[in-house]
Amino acid sequence: MANPKAEAATTPYLAADVLVLGGGPAGAWAALVAAQAGSKVILADKGFFGTSGATAPSNTGTWCVPPGPQRRAAIEKRAPRTAGLADPECAERVLAETYAGLLELAEWGYAFPRDPLDGSLYIANLRGPDYMRFMRKLVKGAGVKVLDHHPALELIQDADGVAGAAGLDRQGGRPWRIAAGAVVLATGGCAFGERMLGATGLTGDGYLMGAEAGARLSGMEFSAQYGIAPARTSLNKGLLYRWATFYDAERRPIDLGPGERQIGVAKALLKGAVFARFDQADAQVQDWLRRGQPNCFLPFDRQGIDPFAELFEVTLRCEGTVRGLGGIRLASAGGATDVTGLFAAGDVASREPLNGAISGGGGPNASWAIASGRAAGRSAHLFAALYRRHMKVRADARAEAIHARRSQEEPRHGMAVAATGGLDVNSIVEGVRAEMLPLDRHFFRTDDSLRNSSIALDSLWAATSTGYSGQDSVLRRREASALLATARWSVAAARLRRESRGIHRRTDAPAADPAFAHRIEIRGIGKPQLSLTPGPQVLASAA
Repeated sequence: MANPKAEAATTPYLAADVLVLGGGPAGAWAALVAAQAGSKVILADKGFFGTSGATAPSNTGTWCVPPGPQRRAAIEKRAPRTAGLADPECAERVLAETYAGLLELAEWGYAFPRDPLDGSLYIANLRGPDYMRFMRKLVKGAGVKVLDHHPALELIQDADGVAGAAGLDRQGGRPWRIAAGAVVLATGGCAFGERMLGATGLTGDGYLMGAEAGARLSGMEFSAQYGIAPARTSLNKGLLYRWATFYDAERRPIDLGPGERQIGVAKALLKGAVFARFDQADAQVQDWLRRGQPNCFLPFDRQGIDPFAELFEVTLRCEGTVRGLGGIRLASAGGATDVTGLFAAGDVASREPLNGAISGGGGPNASWAIASGRAAGRSAHLFAALYRRHMKVRADARAEAIHARRSQEEPRHGMAVAATGGLDVNSIVEGVRAEMLPLDRHFFRTDDSLRNSSIALDSLWAATSTGYSGQDSVLRRREASALLATARWSVAAARLRRESRGIHRRTDAPAADPAFAHRIEIRGIGKPQLSLTPGPQVLASAA
């Protein structure tokens, strides 16, 4: 049993008004806005803030629409594709907040590209590496204390709500604890162990921490988003495939049929190898793609392939909730969760209100990260301000609560000392991948496949409920637990949604059912409780 006094003597203990967990664009915006408003802010990133996550290695557009009639027109144009689960008012807020944020970036000196004809700034485009490098500079310049390589392992609660977090200093090899008036989860989504660009650390950590604290999740069934990638690479960037023709193993063109490109590719892959060539791009488009998406061509250049003239093999990589849309349910437009003092932003939050049942791809999701991060940072600052006069009292109470929980309660899943006879981390990760990556189990779903996945995942959960075997670090065990928990929630919600809607594809129920124009909310971990709540379409028709 741990000795609280000895632990306190060796563990860094910090305090802040606002603690932001995660250093992608949502976390960066949350920290920046809260600090600019006057809060003392700490940002703890699992990796090196500015380089970790799905945005940092990418070139991404945003859903950027200036104010005026064109904004409402853009929302109305996109609405029919969201399958009845998106909220137009949420889209309005996201577009307004995003536009304001992009204008601020321009004012602060971010090097947006310029129109070659009139020299005007094109603020809809963000180049991941320099965007996040710029955000790091802004955040640190605003006085935020940045803790790189400091993954959070759990949230800490006192009688008033979420009171901070505890985690691991990876480079120092010691634990840390931070007391805070408010916590913003911005830890990203979950790629189910898939090897794709920027996804190594995206293991659903925030989902597990939030659920342990009592937060509800929503939209977890919409996790079957896949991206086309050159075979044996991690480059899941889909823009180029607008100009592609696909071919089967005999090098015959494939008719993908109507609808989503990925569906046609998935059906073809279930029959055999699939190849592609960007032979629909003329010389002007080729030049534009080369200049605008340079990292997309690295795998081809290294292999000596001209993708505009030569065939190359492709695959589909599961993007999970990273470009899907499930996550922690937000209880307010300001990013509050169901748990007092806990806010969420970016991919860790459910994007159903913005995207409905479809992927937000690059643009809408990039805008969501900006808008939700700004909203959460602002709300967290206001919430923390209510307690600022009592921070010392609360901090002392939190320290006692942390030590008491450590010495008296059962550790959370994955936090236990390695047990004998249990499963090791690699077995758990491979078990999750076996259920959540295959096209015939996850991309295309049936009641039988979902039931079998549920049995397999529940068995893994039971096997690790008392600890893991082996000598893996507590971080790796927590990541495995988060992967597994996220997979179980996704499968449970997919079993309940007995229809096809958006990126949830049931081959045994191929049509949308009006009775399921609802959102599926989940609470709990060991035995998740699922419930249906009316979606915007249902609420509008009842009004």
